[in-house]
Amino acid sequence: MRDSDRDVSMFTYPSVGRQLLIFALLSSLAWPLLADECRSIDEASRAQLEARLAEWDAAYHERGERLVDDSLYDQARQRLARWQACSGESSATTAHESDGPLDHPVVQTGLAKLGDRDAVARWMQRRQADSLWVQPKVDGVAVTLVYEDGQLVQAISRGDGERGSDWLAHLRQAPHVAQRLTAPYPPRVVLQGELYRRLEDHIQAEHGSAGARSAIIGLMARHAWQDEIGAQVGLFVWDWPDGPPEMRQRLDRLAAWGFSDSVAMTQAVSRADEVAAWRQRWYRGALPFATDGVVVRQSQRPHGEAWQPAPPAWAVAWKHPAQQALAEVRGVEFRVGRTGQITPVLQLYPTALDDRTIRRVSLGSLSQWQQHDIRPGDHVTIRLAGLTIPQFDAVLTRRAPRPHLDVPGAEAFHHLSCLRLTPNCESQFLARLVWLSGQDGLDMAGIGEGSWQRLIDAGLLEELLDWRNLSPAQLQQAHGVGEVRAAQWHALFADSAEQSLPRWLAALGMPRIAPTALQDANGEATLIELRQRSAADWHAQAGIGEITAERLVAFFTDPHINLWLDSLFGSAEG
Repeated sequence: MRDSDRDVSMFTYPSVGRQLLIFALLSSLAWPLLADECRSIDEASRAQLEARLAEWDAAYHERGERLVDDSLYDQARQRLARWQACSGESSATTAHESDGPLDHPVVQTGLAKLGDRDAVARWMQRRQADSLWVQPKVDGVAVTLVYEDGQLVQAISRGDGERGSDWLAHLRQAPHVAQRLTAPYPPRVVLQGELYRRLEDHIQAEHGSAGARSAIIGLMARHAWQDEIGAQVGLFVWDWPDGPPEMRQRLDRLAAWGFSDSVAMTQAVSRADEVAAWRQRWYRGALPFATDGVVVRQSQRPHGEAWQPAPPAWAVAWKHPAQQALAEVRGVEFRVGRTGQITPVLQLYPTALDDRTIRRVSLGSLSQWQQHDIRPGDHVTIRLAGLTIPQFDAVLTRRAPRPHLDVPGAEAFHHLSCLRLTPNCESQFLARLVWLSGQDGLDMAGIGEGSWQRLIDAGLLEELLDWRNLSPAQLQQAHGVGEVRAAQWHALFADSAEQSLPRWLAALGMPRIAPTALQDANGEATLIELRQRSAADWHAQAGIGEITAERLVAFFTDPHINLWLDSLFGSAEG
């Protein structure tokens, strides 16, 4: 009753009706919807996505290798299904594992996936009359175990849900899989569960899946096991299809038979926030296996002979936050920072990642963008760095023909460019102002990027220090700046005249150096002496390299910088 083998999107259904069911489920899954996904189908991108999915499937089915996270696979498969629907095609599905020689005594069902807490709450609301339970969604491979007279006699891989392969010889050598049930027991017991790779204190939020599913697939694919291999395999029983009608009765018997993990991690719930709490606990806490979400199920369900190899109505999955996501690029912005470094930022259509909505991702440097040549319409994968910062991972598909982009030349920007607001200087000029008023500059509390942008938009700033000469009446010309705010800003601007020379040098963009490097032989910082220093003089100071020394000379000889320093400290400051 699990969707562990690539979930719903990976099942093969022979009938058209079941294919329509799959497409309906895919269409209902959580996905960062675009304004109009059918607005312009890019055939080149679709062909690339089909080829990539085929590559992933081949690796997974033939070699037991998982090349991408399941969440990313699902998103790519869903995107392709939607593109196919836009073109009037049926949704293709792929089986994770071919059928085998053995019939399942009770078919293995899949699970529909719900996207968020609200969807879980709605699902639970419709089932208030039933007792509900939550379990971790173990990241392994599904199996059916058959016990006759208490003895394990069959172990069947999931296969296509109706037929699977014979795994009994392997599981005979797995000491953590019960070979015999303790009495009492019915003459025949059919259990469904998940074989997993046993891990010690595994924290999903920190370690991810750690290749656990691929590892267990690889183990099950081996022809022969040695003792230490069998010891790596654990079993989580999630259901006893033909057991007692109530969950508590089933759990009591499973506990008596030694399936302790299954019992301890099947918890009664009545509200979606309880499900969310368990999901978070199992995501952040230590477990003996990898997980990829939680499963919520009713206590009562039909008799096992009525089950179908399709998602049932009595159980659903809510997966963990995706650590990797597929995103479509809406645009590329090239931001020029205070020192002239160009940072490309990918503007994305809203994309869900780790329970957040991501709309932009920085590429870090112009060379990174040049290496990957990312343009609007491309599909990229993103992931979290350090569990908090979204970062670009790879390009999945490229739009054709390639959209044009106006890319700024790196040679046009440097640590002294854009001291005035000229064409193509908007980004660096604004960054200079933000630095100037920040803690490393003049420390103007309450004056930030939004404040400077308002003054720029009002046409009040053309040079870096034009704000010093603005009157309160002029400040009120900026959008959203009333009399009180204008008076506050004017007072802050006026107080800047009292700041020290080192403060002003830092605010104007002097390269970062130790404060002692500004002092002369008498321990003072004088403007005349600093202007007279050569690159060799600067390089002689502790911690200043050749490049920084050259930049310091350029700073103290720049005409704009010198004009402003003269206006602040006088041309003969000493």
